[in-house]
Amino acid sequence: MAKVPCTHCHLEFDESVMITENEEGETHYFCCKGCQGIYHLLRSEGLDTFYDKLGKTRLEPPKEISDDLHKFDLEGFRKKYIIERSDGLYEIFLIIEGIHCAACVWLNEKVLHQTPGVIEATINYTTNKAHVVWDPEEIKLSQIIEKIRAIGYNAYPYDPKLQEERANKARRDYYSRLLVAIFATMNIMWIAVAQYTGMFTGMRTDVKQVLNVAEWILATPTLFYSGWVFFRGAWFGLKNRFVNMDLLVAAGASLAYIYSLWVMVTGQGEVYFDSVTMIITFVLAGKYLEVLSKKRAADTMDALSNALPTEVTVVENDEKVMVPVEEVKPGDIIEIRPGEKVAIDGVVIAGEGSFDESSLTGESEPIYKRPGDEIVSGSVAIDGVVRYEATKDYGSSMLTTLVGLLEESLTKKPKIERLANEISGYFSVTILSIALLTFIGWFWMTGEFERALVVSISVIVIACPCALGLATPVATLIGINLAARRGVLFKEAAFIETMAKADVLVLDKTGTITEGKPHVVSYIEYANYDPTWLYALVKSSIHPVSQGIVRYLKEHHEHLKEVPLEQIKQIQARGISAQYENHTLLGGNARMMEEFGIDIEKESEYTLFYFAVDGQAVARFELRDLPKQGAGEAIEEIKRLGIDIVMLTGDNEKAAARVASEVGISHFKAGLFPEDKAHEIDVLHAEGHIVVMAGDGINDALALSKSDIAIAMGSGSDVALDVSDVVLLDDRITSLRDAFLISRRTFKFVKQNLALSVVYNSITIPLAVTGYVIPLVAALSMSLSSLMVVGNSMRIKSAFKKKN
Repeated sequence: MAKVPCTHCHLEFDESVMITENEEGETHYFCCKGCQGIYHLLRSEGLDTFYDKLGKTRLEPPKEISDDLHKFDLEGFRKKYIIERSDGLYEIFLIIEGIHCAACVWLNEKVLHQTPGVIEATINYTTNKAHVVWDPEEIKLSQIIEKIRAIGYNAYPYDPKLQEERANKARRDYYSRLLVAIFATMNIMWIAVAQYTGMFTGMRTDVKQVLNVAEWILATPTLFYSGWVFFRGAWFGLKNRFVNMDLLVAAGASLAYIYSLWVMVTGQGEVYFDSVTMIITFVLAGKYLEVLSKKRAADTMDALSNALPTEVTVVENDEKVMVPVEEVKPGDIIEIRPGEKVAIDGVVIAGEGSFDESSLTGESEPIYKRPGDEIVSGSVAIDGVVRYEATKDYGSSMLTTLVGLLEESLTKKPKIERLANEISGYFSVTILSIALLTFIGWFWMTGEFERALVVSISVIVIACPCALGLATPVATLIGINLAARRGVLFKEAAFIETMAKADVLVLDKTGTITEGKPHVVSYIEYANYDPTWLYALVKSSIHPVSQGIVRYLKEHHEHLKEVPLEQIKQIQARGISAQYENHTLLGGNARMMEEFGIDIEKESEYTLFYFAVDGQAVARFELRDLPKQGAGEAIEEIKRLGIDIVMLTGDNEKAAARVASEVGISHFKAGLFPEDKAHEIDVLHAEGHIVVMAGDGINDALALSKSDIAIAMGSGSDVALDVSDVVLLDDRITSLRDAFLISRRTFKFVKQNLALSVVYNSITIPLAVTGYVIPLVAALSMSLSSLMVVGNSMRIKSAFKKKN
């Protein structure tokens, strides 16, 4: 009977089992009542163009789902997952199960948009995460879920904690399976040694049978419990018409197990239960390394949202009211006080003060804002009370826009595993085909089923991708451990390969090349003064320049103490004033000194801070953000690896040029905003470069996500750490150099391991096909190849030590 595709899900079944409908001379086939119902539902709703968008993509038939809709309307569920907005609408984040392609996203959004009471419905195709807003007076959440289920999908609330629990559960599952496999392998090898010895020295049949049974007891849980992941992977691969390495492992282990079981029962031949456990254990170890290396996808939007205030102070008719950020409209007057973070973009209309924009532009020094100046979301008020007029709403402000661009760029991360998976698929098909042809050939030539089976098993076992499977994970594990001891954390083993191939390094300036803290580089004392007075004055301020003076005083004076100052005033964007025992103390910039009529020298390329007592300047400090220790040497070593270095910064041209010159960087761009940095990364990609970027702030997050490898400094912002692939735990730029050296050296040994594996298979597979290798020797050969790969990988450490 011919197979026909289901009109809805496109899965093929025998025509005899299909539900058939004739409509206007056209025949429709359905594999189940669910597909039939969904088809007619979409037709009635005018959404049948879904099938045009779907093309030939196959769907899963709708599943039978228990009647649990009532739980979505319970009070406890509402409090935990549903957000109640001030306008009376409800919103929730859902995970939509069953989405296969963009057509699925289109269908779900269309159905929800056409549902009365649903105000908004957007779905992220990459994460299957849906954002739904509805009017609880018109529709219940249970009805929304029911609508999603009616078209063949399912939905459950998004909960980061649950996602983390699922990831932890997967790790624990692999760990327990690996423990069982290791325990069985360690014990079965002792028995195998006795078996091999008995082959040459002689062994009684009853003793041999006892050892066979003991090996069977150990091999059985290894194959069916520890090896279950391979059977499951092989099944899903076959289900999707893809032959993967899991199928090769499962086939080789299963055939060896079945043959050994037959030998144990009949007493004829040799068992190979040890081969079964070794195949499963070695390859499962590689699988477990992959599970450990997978990082949980960071919800960057949530991280940024938590960093911003949920309410702002809006001035209405000279009255201050707290308003949710989502309700602020362009034209509203917002008041911002010292220490508060700006949530909405706008223009200052009253007051003045300094703002820290380092999280956006990387500018190391605060920016003075006065009426008429623009103020951007994400900046922090340092001093002064400022009122500004909102020029945008919350959804279109800079930081919110940055989040949107960041989320979009995260979906375009390179997938370096695609080629490896494709090669492994061809490898697996080739080996299985060779084994099948070997069995047919030997059975045709000899007429002996057992002989043909043994030779074909030898082909599968000897070609089992242990060496191929371990070539990358063992070497990268050693590289990752070596890097961790040097303060470099690779979040995934695969990132080592990409970093090893990189030819351009992009560096942020503040906090990456430099320390991010102003340091005193020059000090002039005009008259004698008590340093404890200055210490008390600058300690009263959180301004970065004041903190730089505090550090300088602590380094050069012992037994400092804070004297009790009076009438302390923070003078916006200028400095600090105070009274002490009838003395007037002033500390601040040149503008402050001039306003108080104090003569000073103000020629300098650095940031200046003056200390004056009773109207007379007594000291002048020059401050600047210094490069990190060893930055120049580390950058020079990276350049010797053939890597071009570019510095991108939000600082001014003069400051950027000074730092670039000091550390030996010839290419740099200054005065850049986050989107400008991201654009520069895109330009480098367009030129065919593989780009590594290192940064530490929210301002770097977008560019980091655009790069092939994102490196965050350990003291950087949470957002930079979330989107990064590599973290420098100790914040040293010398660790960045080590990351390049280790990745390149590790990748070199990975290629050596792969070459060894190819040579091994090229030699041993022909020997096995021609019958010169029995399963026993095949298993030992397979083990030898694995040990050869592991031994070669261990040389990474010694090679690194020799060159350092």
